Amino acid sequence: MTDNEPNWEWYRTFLNVLETGSLSAAARKMGLTQPTVGRHIDSLEDALALKLFTRSFDGFAPTDAALELAPYANGVAATAAALRRVASSHGSGVRGTVRLTASEVIGVEVLPPILAALRSEHPQLTIELVLSNAVDDLLHREADIAVRMVKPTQEALVARRVGGVEIGLHAHKRYLAAHGTPKSMEDLAGHAMVGFDHETPFLRKLQVQFPAFARAGLAFRADSDLAQLAAIRAGYGIGVCHVALAAKDKSLVRVLKSRFAPALDTWIAMHEDLRESPRCAATFAALAAGLGAYIRQP
Repeated sequence: MTDNEPNWEWYRTFLNVLETGSLSAAARKMGLTQPTVGRHIDSLEDALALKLFTRSFDGFAPTDAALELAPYANGVAATAAALRRVASSHGSGVRGTVRLTASEVIGVEVLPPILAALRSEHPQLTIELVLSNAVDDLLHREADIAVRMVKPTQEALVARRVGGVEIGLHAHKRYLAAHGTPKSMEDLAGHAMVGFDHETPFLRKLQVQFPAFARAGLAFRADSDLAQLAAIRAGYGIGVCHVALAAKDKSLVRVLKSRFAPALDTWIAMHEDLRESPRCAATFAALAAGLGAYIRQP
């Protein structure tokens, strides 16, 4: 390694080239010119005395060194982003940027009115929303606050359970008119079922109790919650939806309520070091109140 200390911006460029596979695509994503991106990569390679990419027929291929460095570069990027968020928050009142992560359905269907009300109360607050079903590592500041349907297990977190989101089986009225309404869980075998593509430990446990959710029997498979919800709304078949969310759509009908009515624990978590941060405290409180109201609605 040379004495030329790498610039943090070079690491961000490195990660974008790694993700997109080309200088031009990384440049478009970052709003830079292709020569600038190329210079960043050349400078990082010189500083580290390593070859990070080789040209291939379809773009830039990462070397073994690049793949090994990627997790550390992600850590640098997360730390730099957290530093900028903290710096932006200094001043009087609730201000600055809060990076929030939530599942697709919660982030798209539930949080917008909560966040809009929060913004009206604190106009100097900026929200970065990451839609992900993965459990982000709050300890490494990949996000400031997480809304999750599982209890956080990491230490050094402030976590609050806001309740259980009831889920149920739903279908569009048009689908039920054409195919009939199932009277038992066994009847679901004769219906077009909507579910996940890739199995998880949670889904495998669900399939033991409810065989209708076995992947082989699904007529529509998608790992995106929003894609599944769109399929249900379009009349494709029967699938799982938040009861409170479906209640807002008169065209959706709940089926087999007495046989399928689990609840997903809903938690809000943030790093304990952010407890005294006005921007995070205000956002945390707004999320707790808004999600609590969503869960309690009839």
